This record gives sequence, structure tokens and C-alpha cells, in this order.
Amino acid sequence: MDITHEKRRAEPPVPENALNMLTDMQKIALRRIENFGWHLKFIRHPSFEPPLVVVENSTGVNIGVLEEDGGVNLNPQIVLRD
Repeated sequence: MDITHEKRRAEPPVPENALNMLTDMQKIALRRIENFGWHLKFIRHPSFEPPLVVVENSTGVNIGVLEEDGGVNLNPQIVLRD
């Protein structure tokens, strides 16, 4: 067995069923911020935790986390890979 094998599943950053993964408040907030040039960048779904919904502005300079209550955290404490 190759121990260097990547264990992550090859999934798109935004799955086809992305809206099914969001709370009602996140869906409302996403529609609202899309009017200002924001879009889903990716959704992480760690085991036994709610999905982490990351949004990005149209310039690609700013990111935020769409919180479960629909708030947008523009200073998230997450680590992004290149």
C-alpha cells in the first residue's frame, strides 16, 4: 500500500447539491451577497461537523465564511492551501 496516497475524495469545490448543504439562513444570505459580487468558493464538510461554507468576492481578493446564522465572517480563522 502506498502511504503517500492522498486519502481525500476527488470532489468539486462546490458540489452539485451545494444548496442542500446550506441552512435556510445561509441560502438567504448567499442570494443577498451574490448581488454584491460574492460567490461560493468551496464547501468543506468535515466529519461530525457542519459544513464550512467559504465565499469569495468577484475580485478574488477577499474571502469569508458564511456562518450557519447567515452572517458573513470576513476574518475567518481558517487555513487555505494554494
